[in-house]
Amino acid sequence: MRNPVKGIQETSARYKTLDAKDRRRFWADGILNNALYILMVVFVIITIGVNPKFWSWGALSTIITQVASYLPIALGIGGCIVLTGTDLSAGRVVGLTAAVSAILLQRADLSNRIMGALPELPAAAAIVLAILATMVVGGIVGFINGFFVAKFKLHPFIVTLATQLMTYSVILLVFMLGGNNGQPMNGLRPAYTTFVKGNMPVIGLPWYVLYAVVFIAVMWFIWNKTTFGKNMFAVGSNQEAASVSGVNVFKTIVMVHTLAGIMYGLNGFIEAARLSSVNQATGLNYECDAIAACVIGGVSFVGGTGKISGIVLGVFILRIIFVALQFLSIDQNLQFLIKGAIILFACSLDMRKYLAKK
Repeated sequence: MRNPVKGIQETSARYKTLDAKDRRRFWADGILNNALYILMVVFVIITIGVNPKFWSWGALSTIITQVASYLPIALGIGGCIVLTGTDLSAGRVVGLTAAVSAILLQRADLSNRIMGALPELPAAAAIVLAILATMVVGGIVGFINGFFVAKFKLHPFIVTLATQLMTYSVILLVFMLGGNNGQPMNGLRPAYTTFVKGNMPVIGLPWYVLYAVVFIAVMWFIWNKTTFGKNMFAVGSNQEAASVSGVNVFKTIVMVHTLAGIMYGLNGFIEAARLSSVNQATGLNYECDAIAACVIGGVSFVGGTGKISGIVLGVFILRIIFVALQFLSIDQNLQFLIKGAIILFACSLDMRKYLAKK
């Protein structure tokens, strides 16, 4: 890991060698490259000035819990972006796996239980089964995405758009099972909801915040300490060069998308319990927030660039902005406009950095 103190010293030494014109350009580039972070700090200060309650444990805990609930999908989709792709199916996979979790973990005494013939397993066994089922379902969709991208050289945008539509169709069919007729799934077992959103001792945050920390650690290890992670960045930087170097490009692309699908599945497992009710719209547009968070966090669409810490930071920035908008009583309908502007601005900065390097 690069020593930050040494980096600052090197930057300072280089700055001293610049003339007046280059120094002005140095500061202008620095401000522009970090514009999102600077604007966020200004925005937070303004929000606290308008509504001091934003500077409270209540607001911070809200931000942390929202970050934890949106983080798994961002960690998954980040790998797809490293490969110069994306994944439009992510949100629908979260919705489908949330429905799978709800089906497996509805109370046995529920009159409108979808799988009425399904025996009620012990709570621990049922939770483990639901986790495995969501990972398998998400992994299957991810595998399909990766297979078509790698085998037929199709653009991930087209492939994941197709699987998004197919996944949504499956969701609609699932909600019609057992005479449910499209009604929301609720009546989840208390052990399940407690396992996910019960409060941890002392700090009082829900358990899924801890699970998010575990996901961060696992994904950081995969990205930075495994051959798979190195291959992923190599393929994202240059597929042809990676192939010549002995990297199995097909296998790497399939594994990245499969891993992404598994993360979406885990997100769906958490989301069902967090919401306590799953409907056909669960997961809708989640991929938009995830993509925006990744780009804000420095995962470049030009490929081969990205850090887990950057994704976490990007999710934090995005949730801080959206929570702040609520404290400022901004019309909720305007939030989509703001999301779009953030994505456009972040992508523009990302491309500017890429062109500057060239």
